[in-house]
Amino acid sequence: MTDIASLGDVRGMRVLVRSDLNVPLDGTTITDDGRVRASVPTISQLAEAGAHVIVCAHLGRPKGEPEERYSLRPVADRLSELLGRPVTFAEDTVGPYAQVAVEEMSDGDVVLLENLRFNAGETGRTAADRARFADALARLADAYVSDGFGVVHREQASVYDIATRLPSAMGGLVRAEVEVLERLTEEPERPYAVVLGGAKVADKLAVIDNLMGTADRLLIGGGMLFTFLAAQGHEIGTSLFDADSVEACKGYLERAEREGVEIVLPVDVVVGKEFSADTEIDTVRADAMPADAMGLDIGPESARLYAEKLADARTVFWNGPMGAFEMAPFAAGTRAVAQALVEATAGGALTVVGGGDSAAAVRQLGFDDAQFGHISTGGGASLEYLEGKELPGIAILTKEN
Repeated sequence: MTDIASLGDVRGMRVLVRSDLNVPLDGTTITDDGRVRASVPTISQLAEAGAHVIVCAHLGRPKGEPEERYSLRPVADRLSELLGRPVTFAEDTVGPYAQVAVEEMSDGDVVLLENLRFNAGETGRTAADRARFADALARLADAYVSDGFGVVHREQASVYDIATRLPSAMGGLVRAEVEVLERLTEEPERPYAVVLGGAKVADKLAVIDNLMGTADRLLIGGGMLFTFLAAQGHEIGTSLFDADSVEACKGYLERAEREGVEIVLPVDVVVGKEFSADTEIDTVRADAMPADAMGLDIGPESARLYAEKLADARTVFWNGPMGAFEMAPFAAGTRAVAQALVEATAGGALTVVGGGDSAAAVRQLGFDDAQFGHISTGGGASLEYLEGKELPGIAILTKEN
């Protein structure tokens, strides 16, 4: 895999860096700057080496045209604070503002282009759809660095097509993510435990299928656990579940028993009458849920069980919260899993928090990134890698030309 060193002396070179700056915003206030902080080392490395650093990224899901609520301007301000150097914000992506900003750069300067997805060509379905935009991006730069791991599973102009047009390299963030994922899939140290949560089991069926041959234990939580409970024939009340995946879950439970993989399900759950922090709550056995209540977190006995199942693990991957952690009454299960990972990390295990809601949860619950072995910036990309899929944004960088 080519890294930044393969570009040679970058002083005076215009380097386009694809970062992942897709942060949550409350108006114009960034509520979790984890991805911005993760982007700083590569940008700083290039700027300190004298490159003209042109950062590009997306925010949200605009429909191929400008939307003020998705502007990257607030991100430019935070990026400047974290870099400790000015960041010029270009008010378009490949238009006159961007061209002037790039032309006026000096060695070590940093420019952030406006949201890539304000341009329909960024997410075009075919190479022809993306070509014009990729060409325009390429004209701004002399080289390209891929450092947005959260998008490497997308075949998009700034992720895939641009790498066919410029000398290209992998940034430090993407390289670190790939190295960690290789450790999870290529002879991981055992016991290897995987914790899967989140809302929909359908999103993780392929991951479960692939991990059956790799992991020793699968701990299931979040909304997806109720599909597994339904597969066992239990009452799940009004809980979120995926009816189309019940048969698949039955098959995984049977396969796990045959192949000696331990699937751990909750023994108790916290239930409420409705999805609200103010709802009346109760803790019930997982196999005795009332028909008029919904499950909103794993229960305290389950939290202790999951912590025990993680205590001796030497490798842990976690993707998806155990419950509706954003509401205090239903955060205990997620907190318990996070604490178990912290303790496993302290004991020398490799612990990986797989991005997305899991990363947001540990920060919201007061944990520090440094307490875990690795916090991924790309939940979707991590899951697709663990499914065994080829990631286009990685494949194009490693392709022999």
